[in-house]
Amino acid sequence: MNVRRSAAALAAVGVLAAAAPATAAGPSPSPKVAIPSGLYGTSDPTYDGVWRQSLTLVAQRTLGYRPAPKAVDWLAGQQCADGAFAAFRAAPAKACDSKVTVDTNSTAGAAQALKAAGGHDAAVGKAVAWLKSVQNKDGGWGYYPGGASDTNSTSVVIGALAAAGTDPADVRTSGKSPYDLLAAMSLSCDRDGGALAFQPDKKGKKAANADASAAGVLGALGKGFVAQAGKAPAHAACTDAAHPAPAQIADNAGAYLAATVAKSGHLQSTLPGAKDQPDFGNTADTVVALAADGRTEQAKASYAWLEKNASQWAVQSGPAAYAQLILAAHAVGAQPGDFGGTSLVRSLNELGPAPSMDSSAQATKKSEDSGKSGSGLGVWWFVGVCLVAGIGVGFLLSGRKKRQP
Repeated sequence: MNVRRSAAALAAVGVLAAAAPATAAGPSPSPKVAIPSGLYGTSDPTYDGVWRQSLTLVAQRTLGYRPAPKAVDWLAGQQCADGAFAAFRAAPAKACDSKVTVDTNSTAGAAQALKAAGGHDAAVGKAVAWLKSVQNKDGGWGYYPGGASDTNSTSVVIGALAAAGTDPADVRTSGKSPYDLLAAMSLSCDRDGGALAFQPDKKGKKAANADASAAGVLGALGKGFVAQAGKAPAHAACTDAAHPAPAQIADNAGAYLAATVAKSGHLQSTLPGAKDQPDFGNTADTVVALAADGRTEQAKASYAWLEKNASQWAVQSGPAAYAQLILAAHAVGAQPGDFGGTSLVRSLNELGPAPSMDSSAQATKKSEDSGKSGSGLGVWWFVGVCLVAGIGVGFLLSGRKKRQP
């Protein structure tokens, strides 16, 4: 989940720089298109408008906010008549034609967001129906319909299916489900530590990929963008199997991720041409994956690293980055209102139309927005005020007694 889910797919369409959250080279260039009033962020949405909006709405719902109708309507309005979504449509009133390049990631992300927002079941159903119609014979999905299946795209589609109430195991083409694709991308323990590959190269060789592994853990567990701490894996170490079950795929990939971030707490950028530097976005995804797989100790350690180092990246990268960090906080039970002294909640909400707070979450709104952890500060403040008031009353009564004849 970079600014896009698949860095490899972006490289193929020549927009790698727009999808590299590890690169902090300065503010985004001026947008090439006008920014719609309902869209979050101020950077050019050409390649990530639907994706960043989807992550934003999901993060807001996870926090207990009700996304602004304008924001939800903008996302729903991006859908094509056949149910698919493109990365961004500057003229959504115009019907989609062959010039509109739709993709599985935008469609699956939007389906998850619209389901979370509520009231758009018909749109979600159409999106899922379209995704089913473009499933590959190996059970997976590529970034573009008809493209070679990859772990990241397959996993985000699994999230959409699960959100819509559809069991991914029941979605099959040529007898294969998305879990068959993930099993095919799962690598051996002795050579690759149980990692998942993104997809085979032109020679059919598969290489360990941390981004794909993080996505694949959630996919194998049948999870979408949102996950909470799961049960500790039955086997902390990687274990090989000829045909690994989904749970084992997740546990093996989780073991690989835990080992990869154990020393530094973060992943390194592997994008072609990028400097040797931390990959903040994929580290945030790894936190969610580790927590979902029950590896909470390592997940919390990596989240702590993000708290110390990721604030500037989020400022430069915008809504999707803030949403990723909020989802990472949710996964480890941390308070996103106090992220190293910064409120992720306020920072995200200020980038677009203001959401409203659900009545059930009103009690935590003040602590989230103020950047406090909600650990009783309000109670102690009240006690302190009462003490000060009591002292003042005491002095007043004492003075009155002294003036009495």
